[in-house]
Amino acid sequence: MATTADQLMAPGLTTPPTQSVLATMAATSAAGTNGDTSTKERQQEQQVDQNNKSTSPKPNAMPSLKIAKMMPNNSNKEKRVYKIVLTGGPCGGKTTGQSRLCTFFENLGWKVFRVPETATVLLSGGVKFSDLTEKEAYKFQENLIRTMVQIENTYFELGVSSTRNCLIICDRGVMDASAYISKDKWEKMMAANKWNPVEMRDNRYNQILHLVSAANGAEDFYSTEDHACRSEGVDLARELDYKSAAAWVGHPYFDVIDNSTNFEAKMNRMIESVCQKLGIDIGDRLQATSRKLKYLVAVLPPDSEFPPFQDFDVVHHYLQSAGPKVQARLRKRGQKNHWSYIHTQRRPNVHGQARIEVKTQLTHRDYMNLLAQRDDAHFTIYKKRRCFLINNQYFQLDIYKEPGHPRCKGLVLLETYSSLTGDALKNCMPKFLNIVKEVTGDPDYSMFNLSLKEDWSTTKKFCRTATHGKQLEAEEVKKPKQQYHPYDETSD
Repeated sequence: MATTADQLMAPGLTTPPTQSVLATMAATSAAGTNGDTSTKERQQEQQVDQNNKSTSPKPNAMPSLKIAKMMPNNSNKEKRVYKIVLTGGPCGGKTTGQSRLCTFFENLGWKVFRVPETATVLLSGGVKFSDLTEKEAYKFQENLIRTMVQIENTYFELGVSSTRNCLIICDRGVMDASAYISKDKWEKMMAANKWNPVEMRDNRYNQILHLVSAANGAEDFYSTEDHACRSEGVDLARELDYKSAAAWVGHPYFDVIDNSTNFEAKMNRMIESVCQKLGIDIGDRLQATSRKLKYLVAVLPPDSEFPPFQDFDVVHHYLQSAGPKVQARLRKRGQKNHWSYIHTQRRPNVHGQARIEVKTQLTHRDYMNLLAQRDDAHFTIYKKRRCFLINNQYFQLDIYKEPGHPRCKGLVLLETYSSLTGDALKNCMPKFLNIVKEVTGDPDYSMFNLSLKEDWSTTKKFCRTATHGKQLEAEEVKKPKQQYHPYDETSD
């Protein structure tokens, strides 16, 4: 029987260094909350230092347990409900993976639900698993599964009733519990509750994505320092990773995302795997050779000239950081007064690997609390983000809005990922946009620099390379541009 929170269900939270606010939060769903960039919420954000107290919602009574099967969408052939499980050992990338999947499918116009990790929810109430007797531990594990099933069923029913295509991301699934209990006790529990693996594993979820722990194949990147609960050594992490994978063997759509590439390519392979199962043609966007490209657009054309698109309101806040090599920012992104919240931390290069951005989903309360750490050297960035597809090429158009620095007035930037070059790339670009020039890696068009309040000619904060960690002195001779990496700066 497991003895720690991670050995119970191995939570996958990577906690950014934001002190107590994020140290105790679960990397779970950022539930849609009412609010927008209206005067009311802007005033709320401006008053954040006086509004850091929040009342936690009271739990509702739990209905009786019911195992929900995957339900076909015969009533609406055009709508899809797709249920996936993100699983794997410690430090595998589940938290960042959940965020990347959410952003990708929301940009395609899907509704995305993120089912919170049940173990984290229960253990955050003061339960210390190592203090439980064997009988108490068995009962706790059984109730954990029953609670997990009911929480998932709530989201599954919302997916069925949604009018849009719906992706439901489960932070671990029912079968993960079998990795942290003996085989005899697991079989006893299954028999006592009349559960069977075909229903709980094969018929319940559409696809299982096992993100292999960094302890298996990327040992140099395995770390426990950024996780409040994680304490496993490399050997134990490998064992937990193997058990998590073994728990799902037999599912018809079980994909193992290993560490044969760098972390960013690993995330792309994960997204590509889901798209392949769904039959979504994403072109070459997620190929290993794909790179991020950015273009300056002269003017925003009328909506009628665009193909079908999705518009989002986006708000960015840069946060105070411990040093020049670390960046942190908040992003609020939503449609029709429903919002998701992301904390992004950009870390320095590690063992020669390109700089990594760690993204963590936030609740509205955590978002409001973190606003107290805003960096006064930066303006808040307001954008309208338009997402659309042309010839299987995915584009994001960022339209900067006021209030902001005058340098951002009327600014429109187009972004895409592609492995194409030359005429092939030119032919896939939107013909209805008046593209002035490519600005990939140009520091004059980085969001970090655009948000600076000080004048670029006098500030020491201006980043003169595409990697925005180094702050060069104003009088330093400008060095040749470094090779731009597509993940050196993402616009969330």
